[in-house]
Amino acid sequence: MTVHLYLSLIPEALIASMLSPEEFGAYYAVGTQKKSRGQAIFFEIDPKFRSDFFHIEEGVKRCVVHEDGSPKSSIYISVYRVLENIPVDAIQSLYLTTQDGRTLGLDKSTQFPKDEGGLHLYREISPVSPLVVSSQGPQGFYELIVKNPTSLIKLPAVCFAELRLGDLAEDPQKGKIGDLPYKNMEHLRNCLVSLKTKFVMTKMVDRLPSNGIPFRTVKNGFFVGNQKKMLFFPLPDEKELVSKHYQWWRSATM
Repeated sequence: MTVHLYLSLIPEALIASMLSPEEFGAYYAVGTQKKSRGQAIFFEIDPKFRSDFFHIEEGVKRCVVHEDGSPKSSIYISVYRVLENIPVDAIQSLYLTTQDGRTLGLDKSTQFPKDEGGLHLYREISPVSPLVVSSQGPQGFYELIVKNPTSLIKLPAVCFAELRLGDLAEDPQKGKIGDLPYKNMEHLRNCLVSLKTKFVMTKMVDRLPSNGIPFRTVKNGFFVGNQKKMLFFPLPDEKELVSKHYQWWRSATM
């Protein structure tokens, strides 16, 4: 059987598995009796990738079928500093799995979303996971926290998603909330206002947001980058999700 390499982002881990991405997503999200239920977000890594930082060859060797012939679900290779030690060129596809185990695959795009101006809301996913507002578009935000930080905080690599702000992106004080599901909206408004009134480019909204990432609030897609390069994995718009991936979309919006 083929052995896949997966980079899980919540939690961060490098895993060898005989399961296909769809099977792995269901296993990882729904789990077994010893695991809790929750979202899964993971990259498939080039199976030829090797690094002195990871014992990949040993992990692959241990990924063998069970006595009954069923595939090995997971062999953990590393749970420490994984994202920063995998070249972005080794990253193939991104997979989003809902709490009930439905998986959507996203391909890389050579085109980044156009910065429409206004304010932005980002959910960092790995290696840290705060909710942050910024005056910078996705590429500027990546530059700010990975390549050219203006503060003492710097990440060697990061994966994040931009979330919808609706009217708040232009008018954080009076803009309509609409269907935005975020908790403590008054605090979010205040954080956004501070970007307009103070000389700051980012402000933390929540250090430890709970309940995973509401996929329906993702504005454009997911970004991953290190010191050398950033990749973009666009999320299809709602019309395409409904027409081509209805079961996943229905699960993601429940």
